[in-house]
Amino acid sequence: MLVEIWSDLVCPWCYIGKRRFEKALAGFDHRDRVEVVHRSFQLDPSAPHGEVRDQAEMLSAKLGMPPERVRALNTEMEHRAAEDGLEYNLSGGTVGNTADAHRLIHLARDAGLQGPVIEAFYRAHFTDRRSLFDPDSLVELAAEAGLDPGAARAVLDSDRYAADVQTDQVEAQQLGATGVPFFVVDGRYGVSGAQPTETFTQVLARAWAESRPPVTIAAGDGDACDGDACAVPTEPRG
Repeated sequence: MLVEIWSDLVCPWCYIGKRRFEKALAGFDHRDRVEVVHRSFQLDPSAPHGEVRDQAEMLSAKLGMPPERVRALNTEMEHRAAEDGLEYNLSGGTVGNTADAHRLIHLARDAGLQGPVIEAFYRAHFTDRRSLFDPDSLVELAAEAGLDPGAARAVLDSDRYAADVQTDQVEAQQLGATGVPFFVVDGRYGVSGAQPTETFTQVLARAWAESRPPVTIAAGDGDACDGDACAVPTEPRG
């Protein structure tokens, strides 16, 4: 069963949603039959490459809030993250264009390392305040997660996977996703937002049950209908 997760690496709810889904998956009896694929979504694809902005200043301007209100919201988000076992250090954080980081996530998928790399990127941004917007930092982080640094550098020095990032973005919009995280389970169930772990547990169970054919527990010469013909006993059963 396939689970696709659209997210942006600077979205605080995306990291929380990822952790809640992982908790649900860990308790799912058929977890070894579930493939998880992370898909790209940029909250601000127009952000200039190579430039960073103070996260609090950006939110203050975007939301029309005074800086002290944004700082209070960041503190609240840090507490929410802690409830899910995550450490957020949002004070002094920066934001920028995430396209290059997303391209490395696609490289990691091809290398079978998508899970470790995306986890490393989230932890770097939200916990350690390491840059996801500088090529040298991205290569270092990817290497720490097991990705070949030469391969990562080659991707960043080219436009490789740029089309894949854009395709993911378009597909999310076609599916009706206006924000992230956005989960699609078995190609049929969409889950929007960082829902409680219990919600993910229910969706996994339902999708699995509905995707499995019924199991025949008895077979043989029992009475049955075949097409428009039904077998009728010629003698009463004793």
